[in-house]
Amino acid sequence: MVINADSAQVYRDLRIVSARPGPAEEKRAPHLLYGTRDGADACSAAEWAADAKAAIAAAHEAGRLPILTGGTGLYIRTLIDGIAPVPEIDPAVRRAVRALPVGEAHAALVREDRAAAARIRPSDTTRTARALEVVRSTGRTLAAWQAEKAGGIGAAVAPTPLILLPPRDWLHRRCDERFEKIFSDEGIEEVRCLLERRLPVLAPVMRAIGVSEIAAFLRGETSREAALAAGKAATRQYAKRQYTWFRRQPPADWPRFEEALEGEAVERALGLLDR
Repeated sequence: MVINADSAQVYRDLRIVSARPGPAEEKRAPHLLYGTRDGADACSAAEWAADAKAAIAAAHEAGRLPILTGGTGLYIRTLIDGIAPVPEIDPAVRRAVRALPVGEAHAALVREDRAAAARIRPSDTTRTARALEVVRSTGRTLAAWQAEKAGGIGAAVAPTPLILLPPRDWLHRRCDERFEKIFSDEGIEEVRCLLERRLPVLAPVMRAIGVSEIAAFLRGETSREAALAAGKAATRQYAKRQYTWFRRQPPADWPRFEEALEGEAVERALGLLDR
């Protein structure tokens, strides 16, 4: 069973834009946790990890091998190591914090959690709001909560990991090709339908790469060529961040495969899973 570990591919609104597996690919093996969430229902790392645990248990019960695949490192780390047991945020606190302009929110964070404010860029709306709502709702800083971890399955399973780190030029070409496919008539229509729902601008589904670029084109704010170039650049930049994270964050003994995934190289990569 193939289990999704990509934060954009959980949303059913984004089959094309998130480059989810197509029907032909899904016929080759059962695929779980793809397109299971409505765009209005934000999926946190903790919620995904709970769903992934259930999917892994279902695979084992069916006598199948669960294969987790995807590029959201936080999801994988949360599943294996657990997550800080931050209590539910008071809804009133969350509404008040999320209503603040990012500049005001970051200024408040400087006063209430100076260490977090020093770590977080003033323009980082999501992380600023999260740190501020946690300290206001719980009376403890996010860093204090993050010093505790609970719920990880690392001690109960024996994962066989493989990290793919192909050459940058090959990866960048693939990124460009991917966004060209996303910027198809189907992808444009997908974003048009999403915009018609008028979801909050900070909803995770609205921040997926491709949504803002195609939305700008649909609103007439930019040309198709400029939107396509912006989407390609955003995809490459995100791939660079993923590349850095997966090179540095997972355990050093997890194998890294650094060849372009073509021809016999694919078999060599799969061979690392047999060790």
